[in-house]
Amino acid sequence: MSKNVKTIKELADELGTNKTRISRIINKNSIPTQKIKNKIVLEDNSVSLIRQYFKNETVSILRTELDKAHSHIEKLSNLLDQQQRLALQDKKLLEEYKAEINDLKALKMPSQDTKEEQANSQPQEELETLKEQIRALNDKIKGQEQLNNQVSKKWYQFWK
Repeated sequence: MSKNVKTIKELADELGTNKTRISRIINKNSIPTQKIKNKIVLEDNSVSLIRQYFKNETVSILRTELDKAHSHIEKLSNLLDQQQRLALQDKKLLEEYKAEINDLKALKMPSQDTKEEQANSQPQEELETLKEQIRALNDKIKGQEQLNNQVSKKWYQFWK
């Protein structure tokens, strides 16, 4: 074979593809071929046409892949944005919950002033209760003494 022709196999190896793909490109684009010794060969102009088609196809594939990657990056960017918004929302809710818990703790636990007032008021209340009990007992004692005096007078008067 002369130097200006290549077989489909040689061209496929050079372009890093298989013979079937080169054959499809030839049939699809009606590229002229020759048959020498039961082998299909391509002249330089046919080889350059296939190379050009292969480059265009590769560029087209790369553009498609680039577009897919771009849309994928856009989706990931949107997801990241959503995640950040949700994280910020969670942080705000957590701060609100903490503030609410602190408010509830403040309501539940009396302050130092309230504790002192309670400590001071408890003995006062106990003192008042004890005073009432003493008064009641004194009244009973007086009532008992009056009864005793009345009984004594009655007996005393009886003997007189």
